[in-house]
Amino acid sequence: MSRTFLCLLALATLSWLSCGHAAVLPEDRADALYHRYDGGGVTIDGPSLLVRKQVAKNVSVAANYYVDSISSASIDVVTTASAYSEKRTEMSVGADYLYNSTIFSTGYKNSDESDYTANSAYFGVSQDLFGALTNISMSYARGWDDVSRTGDSEFSEDVERHSYRLGISQILTRNLLMGMTLETITDEGFLNNPYRSVRYLDPDSERGYSYQAEIYPNTRTSTAVSVRGRYRLPYRAALHSEYRFFDDTWGIAAHTGELGYTQPVWGRWMLDLSYRYYTQTAADFYSDLFSREDAQNYMARDKELSDFDSHTLGIGVSYEILPEGWRFFEKGNLSVRYNYIYFDYENFRDLRDDGNAPGTEPLYNFSANVVQFFFSVWF
Repeated sequence: MSRTFLCLLALATLSWLSCGHAAVLPEDRADALYHRYDGGGVTIDGPSLLVRKQVAKNVSVAANYYVDSISSASIDVVTTASAYSEKRTEMSVGADYLYNSTIFSTGYKNSDESDYTANSAYFGVSQDLFGALTNISMSYARGWDDVSRTGDSEFSEDVERHSYRLGISQILTRNLLMGMTLETITDEGFLNNPYRSVRYLDPDSERGYSYQAEIYPNTRTSTAVSVRGRYRLPYRAALHSEYRFFDDTWGIAAHTGELGYTQPVWGRWMLDLSYRYYTQTAADFYSDLFSREDAQNYMARDKELSDFDSHTLGIGVSYEILPEGWRFFEKGNLSVRYNYIYFDYENFRDLRDDGNAPGTEPLYNFSANVVQFFFSVWF
């Protein structure tokens, strides 16, 4: 959860810094990012570098390199295993081709860590209509992952993913921009974590319960619909909001609401404030404590499949450097962003306290701090 959230947060912030609407190629620019996530016994940090460059009149290419150093002593780890550290690297390349009011996009991404390798390729089309007041986009992505398990050379599984996305954005007034996105993802293969376990009541155990490996379905289909808006206010300020609904065949239903405010201050300074609320229901086969061993066909105790809520408060500050350019640089931007996240789990219990009977342990919650530093230059 934390790693996925961090990647999405970084991408969303970069998108906000470079948002646009007309059918034009991405600007020539380079973005350097350093991020750090610290919460729930997990620390993730590392750099990222993204470069975009127009190489022909109608063609732009991009390349990204991303590194995560992960140190985990999360509640899942310390109650069933030992703390660990690992490194993940991610590399991606992409290209955009502009033809009249249409942009064709394609790309490839690889992510690699000691026990998981993920690959994906995508193709997308974006079309401006009605004098660039309306934009419609469609994309398809296919992913293929290889799953292994540290210390078990015979363990080898795979996952195949397909993602379909349809989006529309519309300039409604001189101050209001609205958009809607529909996305469907299908997953097939080994979808659970090979290290995770569920617990079940066991009167023969000294602590009153024992563990067995999680068992997930080998297919999953999810659908998400999001609606977003951006309203321009006086004094160059802007209000932006988004609502997203998610539903899948595992029984999870989730709602996300986000509200943000952007305000230029002190000339070249920009202030950004945001609040995000997330809530979800548990998967049909999730339980913190099963009644017996092999209680049902599918069994999970991953807290990210439980009922939980999260609240995120964010503040960001950016400063425009080189406003008149320097040598072959047109301009630059320095940004720092801080997010405070609070997670509250409704049916996942904290097993670090051994003084409670099974099923009566305190419910788990934790907070996390995320810091991101951006440096961007246009050339």
